[in-house]
Amino acid sequence: MSDPSALPSPTPPFIDKIAWIHLEERRLLTARNAGRDRFYLPGGKREPGESDLETLVRELDEELAVSVDPATAAHVGTFEALADARTDGLVVRLTCYTATHTGELVPSREIDEIAWLTARDGDRVSAVDRLVLDHLHDAGLLD
Repeated sequence: MSDPSALPSPTPPFIDKIAWIHLEERRLLTARNAGRDRFYLPGGKREPGESDLETLVRELDEELAVSVDPATAAHVGTFEALADARTDGLVVRLTCYTATHTGELVPSREIDEIAWLTARDGDRVSAVDRLVLDHLHDAGLLD
């Protein structure tokens, strides 16, 4: 994947999301919102004026009650796919980072459950997250 600034912009509007890639034992951390069936990568939408890393730090504090060290963040890739459950062609752009964290990973606020998934779990995540699973599997990082 490439530098997020190098990708051509999808036709606005698009959903601009930042996500955390956290792997343990060749499995990927995912989260499920209350009332939803699908899991997604922890993170979320950028607030006006926020940088990628500011969004990542805020979202992970809100969703998983952990503190992320932005100085350790590394861009993994930027992925685009049609938004799930939409028929209007809206695209999700998901910019993904790794980073170290402190604190225990626990569901917080709107998060009901966390799960550790492998590449075989593509049917449990959104279309854009399936691209991430495939990328990590192809790179030999995910079972």
